[in-house]
Amino acid sequence: MAGLTRTAGAFTVTPHKISVCILLQLYAPSAQMSLPFPFSSVSQHNRLGLYLLSLTKSCDDIFEPKLEDLLNQLREVGEDMDAWLTDHLTNRFSSLTSPDDLLNFFNDMRGILGSVDSGAAQDDQIILDPSSNLGMFVRRCILAFNLLSFEGVCHLFTSIEVYCREAHSSSAQYDASNDNLESLIQHDQMDMEKYIMDKATEEIELQKNASGSVPFHLHTPEALFKVTEGLLVTRKEKSRTNMKKTEATPLACASSSTADDTLVDESLFLRTNYQIQGCLMEQADAIETHGSSLSSSSIESFLQKLQNLAPELHRVHFLRYLNKLHSDDYFAALDNLLRYFDYSAGTEGFDLVPPSAGCSMYGRYEIALLCLGMMHFRFGHPNLALEVLTEAVRVSQQLSNDTCLAYTLAAMSNLLSEMGIASTTSVLGSSYSPGTSTASSLSVQQRVYILLKESLRRADSLKLRRLVASNHLAMAKFELMHVQRPLLSFGPKASMRHKTCPVSVCKEIRLGAHLISDFSAESSTMTIDGSLSSAWLKDLQKPWGQPVFSQESGSRKSSTFFQFCDHLVSIPGSVSQIIGASYLLRATSWELYGSAPMARMNTLVYATLFGDSSSSSDAELAYLKLIQHLALYKGYKDAFAALKIAEEKFLTVSKSKVLLLKLQLLHEHALHRGNLKLAQRMCNELGGLASTTMGVDMELKVEASLREARTLLAAKQYSQAANVAHSLFCTCHKFNLQIEKASVLLLLAEIHKKSGNAVLGLPYALASISFCQSFNLDLLKASATLTLAELWLGLGSNHAKRALDLLHGAFPMILGHGGLELRARAYIFEANCYLSDPSFSVSTDSDTVLDSLRQASDELQALEYHELAAEALYLMAMVYDKLGRLEEREEAAALFKKHITALENPQHEEPNMA
Repeated sequence: MAGLTRTAGAFTVTPHKISVCILLQLYAPSAQMSLPFPFSSVSQHNRLGLYLLSLTKSCDDIFEPKLEDLLNQLREVGEDMDAWLTDHLTNRFSSLTSPDDLLNFFNDMRGILGSVDSGAAQDDQIILDPSSNLGMFVRRCILAFNLLSFEGVCHLFTSIEVYCREAHSSSAQYDASNDNLESLIQHDQMDMEKYIMDKATEEIELQKNASGSVPFHLHTPEALFKVTEGLLVTRKEKSRTNMKKTEATPLACASSSTADDTLVDESLFLRTNYQIQGCLMEQADAIETHGSSLSSSSIESFLQKLQNLAPELHRVHFLRYLNKLHSDDYFAALDNLLRYFDYSAGTEGFDLVPPSAGCSMYGRYEIALLCLGMMHFRFGHPNLALEVLTEAVRVSQQLSNDTCLAYTLAAMSNLLSEMGIASTTSVLGSSYSPGTSTASSLSVQQRVYILLKESLRRADSLKLRRLVASNHLAMAKFELMHVQRPLLSFGPKASMRHKTCPVSVCKEIRLGAHLISDFSAESSTMTIDGSLSSAWLKDLQKPWGQPVFSQESGSRKSSTFFQFCDHLVSIPGSVSQIIGASYLLRATSWELYGSAPMARMNTLVYATLFGDSSSSSDAELAYLKLIQHLALYKGYKDAFAALKIAEEKFLTVSKSKVLLLKLQLLHEHALHRGNLKLAQRMCNELGGLASTTMGVDMELKVEASLREARTLLAAKQYSQAANVAHSLFCTCHKFNLQIEKASVLLLLAEIHKKSGNAVLGLPYALASISFCQSFNLDLLKASATLTLAELWLGLGSNHAKRALDLLHGAFPMILGHGGLELRARAYIFEANCYLSDPSFSVSTDSDTVLDSLRQASDELQALEYHELAAEALYLMAMVYDKLGRLEEREEAAALFKKHITALENPQHEEPNMA
């Protein structure tokens, strides 16, 4: 049927759409039509309007209901006027006796649309706004009909006949008009392909009667149907399966449903190339959402069968590429990506629209380069990825593909932000520099900022709302991690502000979250929201109880209203993921700024509202943030219990976030309990997970080096620990890791403090505080201030008051937002300051010291930090001895001995999860 070919992204007129147009004529009749107004109240009219709105939004769905299903839904919606609606619909179809009647029908449809001179309409006339959802649907139908060829109109008329015959073949009411419709087949004789059409229809009917279902393709009907027959599971079943176990089903057609929820028999509809394309698109979304948690082998098996049976479906190669990409199979992913673009030139299923028809001869070369660059980025080849993306920028500019250029610039900025690339001059040159004279002086940080700004500007001009929101979040992350310096940082007007701006971070995050209000404006031909409205149509089969707008309904009115609006306010999954990512970024920013309650609150908001719709990677990150919060503020017992739940929920593979957090917690626990052998083993395993490629996995490499230095410090190998920390600082400086430099400087100060060189440790502590002030790291600044105070006290007891003043200045932040270890350190150091002060009398003010030590001892019990707990108990025993309270002194001494014994013999106790 050449006139009714329905390709991905095209809008074609179908019998179902004509049914909707007929109902729209009832909803808003034109002035020339003499139709009675059947609605007894405005509420009934509004109910039909809601129903029509859902039908128009689901017009692009891969499934279209039959006429019988539409009539059943009308009986649910129409209530007391259902007979009038169904009769008018069937009678209107019966009145279409020739293709000329279709032409007259669509000419009449123009009358229900309003115009600029809409004020001339009658007062009681209902008109449709051409820019509304219903008006846009009518305009699209009229335009699609006008584009049909003569053969296409004949095919449409024949399809209407089959559409009505299937619905009323068993109805006696339709028998009278059936002869009239059968007599109209003579008009189809004008079609030059009538014979082929009749044979195809006859074959479909025969196979339908024989097997109860219609195959996808006539050339491979049985085999292809068997491949997809077991894949029709409901969205409800799929979500229930994902909650119970991490392995998902091979393929789930999201638009299918059980017989209890809908009247549509799915096995009769999943049969066309267009429908397979829709299911493949949803499978691609599932692979990108769930990642490695899906069963790679089962997906590959299905895709291989589908490719053998329908080799013209080139998008199968792209799904195999995605599957291999998330399975970390580099060579198979590269092979399938090249095959996809070689066979189809990237013309199946991409959101990036070609800029013009004149560029079609080049295919989608720039999009292929973008995908190839992102693949190299995924597999840890930063320099190769940067070269490919630079070529993608050049080709996009040459072909004037502004959309691809905006996405490529965003990908390059993300690459430079995530990967450790010391210099980009040899690759990028001076294309994105404000002037060639300053191109060589631009740092990677400045290049990232320029790329982000350019991508944001282009995405905003092209109305790419999702990309705009993603760029705002990337800009917020950039503002959070980097101090903005002017490109020309000299002259009398050069800015002297060398600090990040939390207000700018908050502003960018809010702008990214604004996507929820305008996501429907995304300029993408592949954006289909029909599945959102189809869920509302299925709810019509559920019992409603009392009438919707009955005066006796009382309190049920509001609940029914929300039942109506529940699906109408749904948002696409990609939009939900971006909004959820904004909350995760909020949590990360509050972690860096030092507000533990705000970080925990935003993480809980994400886990509660976006946990089901987010990707598995983001959901895993949210869970791990909450587990880290438990470890810092509740102790290891609760943290390990929560980690066990996370391991059951998420698939633990190499370099997964769950595995990394487990190694970090085991390392911390081993250090606190004095088990240095286990701590070193955990540290080695953590470092072994990082890639050996320069600039890849920098965050993991920095974490492993920090923990190695801390392990050497706990073993009192001060020179080796200082060498590791110094080498790590050089690495952070080379790759512009500013926040990590503050932590390394603080570690160097700790090493010199414990080695007895307080004078050498003071500059490192002051430098760390300076970095913390530049990046607004308030909690880390409080910890550095505590270390600085400890260094001052290490210079002698005559500096006790200065050290105490520094501690009291940091006390509000430490006690308000610090974890158990930091608070315990502060309490113990406060007691040390008082005891070291010659003017302090223990006998007159002992409670000040004892209260701090008791508080520190209680908090260290949850951490099992034997060394600090022993120090607190030792000081308590000294105070009790000076006070003459011998019983309490012996009790504190016994506990002190217990902790020292546990510290010296850690092999007698095994960690909870080692």
